[in-house]
Amino acid sequence: VMKEKNRMGECPVWEERENALVYVDINSQKVCRWSPLTNEVQSVSVDARVGSVALRQCGGYVIALGTRFAFLDWDTQVVTTILEVEQDKPNNRFNDGKVDPKGRFFAGTMAEETAPGVRARRQGALYTLFPDHSVIKQLDQVDISNGLDWSLDHRTFFHIDSLAYAVHAFSYDVHTGQIACPRVLYHLEKEEKMPDGMCIDAEGKLWVACIDAGRVIRIDPETGKRIQTVRLPASRITSCCFGGKDYSEMYVTSAYDGLDEAALAKEPHAGEIFKITGLGVKGIPQNFYAA
Repeated sequence: VMKEKNRMGECPVWEERENALVYVDINSQKVCRWSPLTNEVQSVSVDARVGSVALRQCGGYVIALGTRFAFLDWDTQVVTTILEVEQDKPNNRFNDGKVDPKGRFFAGTMAEETAPGVRARRQGALYTLFPDHSVIKQLDQVDISNGLDWSLDHRTFFHIDSLAYAVHAFSYDVHTGQIACPRVLYHLEKEEKMPDGMCIDAEGKLWVACIDAGRVIRIDPETGKRIQTVRLPASRITSCCFGGKDYSEMYVTSAYDGLDEAALAKEPHAGEIFKITGLGVKGIPQNFYAA
């Protein structure tokens, strides 16, 4: 839907009040906003790799960049740091994040590669930023904290640690925001490669972006089975969300970083953002960070 390519497009969020798709390009250190009406992409550059963006109730965005939680005022382009984590881990950065049904922002960290395909293991964690700006650590010893969402009844939290090649389900206390009792919900097949971003649809099914496998897959959390595969014209598929006027369209982000010249020549659409229509299922609106 837009030809502007992203080095590492991620974390798409449909913003109804702006009728726009908000997303990040992690490696270009940018938060971006695309209007389907004008087909224009606006962006704000930030001073570190930005793993995720979410909507704020009072306007603007909450972002996770470097190892900081921060607010982004879109109109002034001012970034205000709320809190920094993991100051003892200079090689870590935030990755994917999302707001829970009570307005808390969940976001996780990961170690950066020190060489292609080489990274320190279990350096990441999952955090929750509460509306009062306090932070708790929910998970430790995570490799690459990634896709996350909540069941429609708000009793289950879903989370991906990419290097576990699996989607995990946790019991979730909507009143306290605490997660507990992890279990493997779905382990990816070999051809599905590695799980990345994730979203839920209005039927309570999960959609998982499979990086390096050029697809999104639909999983039934009740049975733990894959029920649908949608292939896309780029291999490095990173994340997905529902949007559009009735949330019947799926937007899918991708990346071109990590592809060599030969691969890029075969993949002219690498790094672009795609729209999938005709899925026959809708999504649900994003939650707002409550401060």
